[in-house]
Amino acid sequence: MKNYDVVVVGAGAAGVGIAAMLTDFGVENMVVLERDRVGSSFDRWPKEMRFITPSFTTNYWGHLDLNSVATGTSPAFTLDTEHPTGHEYAEYLRLISEYFELPVKEYTSVEQITYSEDRFTIRVDGADGSEVIESRFLIWAAGEFQYPSTELFSGSELCLHNSHIESWKQVQGDDVYVIGGNESGIDAAIHLSRLGKKVSVLAENADWDARTTDPSENLSPYTVDRLREEMLGESISLVGKSKVKDVKLEDDQYFIYVKGKKSSPYQTQTPPILATGFDSSLIMVKDLFDWDESDSYVLLNEDDESRKTPGLFLVGPQVRHEDLIFCFIYKYRQRFGVVANAIGDKLGMDTSFLEQYRDQGLYLDDLGACGEECPC
Repeated sequence: MKNYDVVVVGAGAAGVGIAAMLTDFGVENMVVLERDRVGSSFDRWPKEMRFITPSFTTNYWGHLDLNSVATGTSPAFTLDTEHPTGHEYAEYLRLISEYFELPVKEYTSVEQITYSEDRFTIRVDGADGSEVIESRFLIWAAGEFQYPSTELFSGSELCLHNSHIESWKQVQGDDVYVIGGNESGIDAAIHLSRLGKKVSVLAENADWDARTTDPSENLSPYTVDRLREEMLGESISLVGKSKVKDVKLEDDQYFIYVKGKKSSPYQTQTPPILATGFDSSLIMVKDLFDWDESDSYVLLNEDDESRKTPGLFLVGPQVRHEDLIFCFIYKYRQRFGVVANAIGDKLGMDTSFLEQYRDQGLYLDDLGACGEECPC
């Protein structure tokens, strides 16, 4: 049985980022498990989908590119684009993996994880068959894109989740209904509108007029700019307070029933698009975490470590500390240094090496200043 100090599950932005830092830090006995290939979730994005956060090379002035996950790198410089596509960003992650010589085992699925006597036992299935490995620390960096949220209402199986779209050019028909009005829903509507389709966005709780400095709570400026341009052509209709309760298919027509709507249901020949987000990849290790009262997010200590299982850390967009949501790369990468420091300290390493990451936005251990609004 192979024994490691650290096992990282997932080789997306979070997994590659934390693995690059640990490698730079000097952690050698580590492996990164990836069930497909590095950056594969980004490869599955719709062809037209781009990052809403801009990439800009500011390393020269001491600021890390908003979409960087490793020190000294910049997607803007590497890819020569401001808003990378999924395919482009996946290439950036693969280049980082090669540069840092990360110990990634691709096409290796995690089948089972157990914890006992301060050790994690992990059964994996890879190209060479099944094997069991052990580790002192486990970092969960599996993403969410492979877990689309689809079972939300009766008839949702008749719809097409936006994560299953290879290109918006595949969508047939002139009238399309998008269920969900946050970033992914509006992005879908914009691309469909550009293809000459009439799009209706049905959203239950979306507040398109909300204005806060946290883009986790409202549309990004990049999306607002594009939406404003498409709205001039009157091809997009935003329908708020529309909770879909049922979708039916009769005589090649899709009927969309909305709660409280007394008139006839919406009708279209095109399968409705689900832009309803994703479920948590933490389902595999659900019992190794304590959860909040609504079971919506896991409870972590100040080191982003499970309160229930010592040695189990979480990195990536699922990290949350009460009202502080770390769902964008430039947010959750700030916690890489916190996790690396906790592991390094327990391994007896000199953690002063990590101080260099503070000014780069990769080591934020004081959350007291988070959540402050801009005065103007």
